[in-house]
Amino acid sequence: MVFSSVHFLFFYFPVVLTVYFIIPKRFRNLFLMLMSILFYVWGEGVYSAIMIISVIVNYFLGLLVVKGNRWISPKKAMIVAVLVNLGLLGFFKYFNFFIDNVNQMRALFGALPVEYDKVHLPIGISFFTFHSLSYLIDVYRGEVNVQKRFTNIALYISLFPQLIAGPIIRYHDVASQLIERYITREKFALGFQRFIIGLGKKVLIANTAALTADKIFAISTMELTTPLAWIGLLCYAIQLYYDFSGYSDMAIGLAHMFGFTFLENFNYPFISLSIREHWTRWHISLTNWFRDYLYISLGGNRVSQARNYINLIIVFVLCGFWHGAEWHYLVWGLYNGMFLVLERLKIIKVEKFRFTIVKWFYATIVILIGYVFFRSDSMSFALDFIAALFGFAKGSGIGHHVFFYLQTDTILALALGAIGSGPVCPYINEIITTALDRDEKPATVFFRNIYPFIKVCLLFMILGLSILKISAGTYNPFIYFRF
Repeated sequence: MVFSSVHFLFFYFPVVLTVYFIIPKRFRNLFLMLMSILFYVWGEGVYSAIMIISVIVNYFLGLLVVKGNRWISPKKAMIVAVLVNLGLLGFFKYFNFFIDNVNQMRALFGALPVEYDKVHLPIGISFFTFHSLSYLIDVYRGEVNVQKRFTNIALYISLFPQLIAGPIIRYHDVASQLIERYITREKFALGFQRFIIGLGKKVLIANTAALTADKIFAISTMELTTPLAWIGLLCYAIQLYYDFSGYSDMAIGLAHMFGFTFLENFNYPFISLSIREHWTRWHISLTNWFRDYLYISLGGNRVSQARNYINLIIVFVLCGFWHGAEWHYLVWGLYNGMFLVLERLKIIKVEKFRFTIVKWFYATIVILIGYVFFRSDSMSFALDFIAALFGFAKGSGIGHHVFFYLQTDTILALALGAIGSGPVCPYINEIITTALDRDEKPATVFFRNIYPFIKVCLLFMILGLSILKISAGTYNPFIYFRF
């Protein structure tokens, strides 16, 4: 079940929200936990047992890493906890990848391939595993108290807004909210607004751009032209950003409506002036997770300069591999890590660039080229696609003309995507609000009174258009579900 589906919008969510506010507060965590499990079972069926077993095991591991017992010390219990969780993630996410690569090696020596049944990848396993590890590490470090109530830890791991595609919520950020939280009209209204904006991002912009991106990336590089390659890449960048940031907005909005406060996951990453800045703005929850639980554990900035750079590379290679069991994800992580190191070594002296536009152009081009590795199914395709971007295209443009793909709805999605990728709307809103507050003319006072109503109308217009597109059964998957 996805947030942008008829089942969620008109059945699951209204029922869950209504019952949540009717029942006594002491039963709300239990109810929300059960409904979150139902949300997961809806999409995963029998494979939901993997997530449920993970919750149960991690609850008892949490008790062990505090004091241990007569058979195992807290430190050894923590090692076991990490191995159990990474083993679970490794088996279900990387087993097929490992065997496939073994078979490729065997083929080089003329050996028969290893026959095996493909292992199913449970939706969201990367996310609920990282949530579990966050809880265990926070408890082991003494940053939070161990959660003795099973319902609370089960709710933290399985909470449906962030269960299958994030954002990755660190336990210490929400530990107190699991025990007590408050819902005000303002917070609920903000959550509802945030959900609608996220829905619009996903359905109206990301889905539209995705159709064009998929068509262009499906073209053979022998038939690709430079303009078409750039259109495909820009569409994919818009799809990726608005798909995931839209989901994050919906998740944060839903959390608000149930009384939770999640940290932001995106902060206009495409206005970044360096790769380092980009990674403080993009998928912030993942970046913070790797920083807090891996980078710092490896020594962070406390080690030698050379070791620090190696740590950065390790973190970003693993960040890439976290996204998927394919070599191109690993290359994408290595690519980003290398640019971060080059910036720190001052080989790329971003601060020396004279004009802000040059800094922005550098960061944007580097990130966009990285997306080619992220999107491509093979390294050969990625390299040919990048070559096409820089004028070494092999296509004639006859069979795949630009205007076959650059339709009106695609142009509109790209335009809206470009505008929304920077803080343009908040800036305009601030200008209008400031101007209205300063002027006391009758016409201004009238407009000031109806301005909130106009914004509400715009929100419901976004909601209505989104529902119309969803009802039409248009392209609607979420990219990050497969991670």
